[in-house]
Amino acid sequence: MLTLKAEARNKADKLDQIRKAGKVPAVFYGKKEASTSISVPKIDFIKVWKEAGESSVVTLETPEGIKESLIQDVDLDPITGVPRHADFYVFEKGHKVEVELPLEFIGVSPAVKDLGGMLVKVLYKLKIEAMPKDLPHSINIDISPLANFGDQILAKDIILSSGVELKENPEEVVALVSAPREEKEEEVLPVDLSEIEVEKKGKEGEETIETNESEVKKETPPV
Repeated sequence: MLTLKAEARNKADKLDQIRKAGKVPAVFYGKKEASTSISVPKIDFIKVWKEAGESSVVTLETPEGIKESLIQDVDLDPITGVPRHADFYVFEKGHKVEVELPLEFIGVSPAVKDLGGMLVKVLYKLKIEAMPKDLPHSINIDISPLANFGDQILAKDIILSSGVELKENPEEVVALVSAPREEKEEEVLPVDLSEIEVEKKGKEGEETIETNESEVKKETPPV
């Protein structure tokens, strides 16, 4: 069981001071739970988050009692990648929860390996429903059946573990293989050399005329 000790947090508390104290500002809420501000130890939270992800049950030990929850969202520092805020969703005991689980693509596609096709991943998460205890950490997608260009894996093709129900559109495409793109060579237009020669001749003719006129002017005696 994954457990975190949570302390009550006053909304007036400065978040920077909480983080400097080695804690992560957080909040928990649910259908029958009012939004409550808390803080959890940063080191403990990172350890639990890596193991639980967004699909494993995390027990929050709060001043109000034990809360069974899922990590709903984590806000990361854009520079350091360190968690700076977390949301916990408290679910009702005895009720199913609907979540989106990450997809793990495994296996080798013959269409990709042997034919040079391109694997196109359409979905990266799958919406499912299950009792909290039955939630898998992730869902594996075996791409080995993709043997030819155009082959697809649909949401309804995914084998889910016992107690897990698909909530995605069954006809939704999860992954497919497309034919490799052909690189088109740029068409080079031929250069018309005759036009270039005509232009040159025209310029030479003009220069000759100008030269002849100047020579005529030089030979004509002044009046």
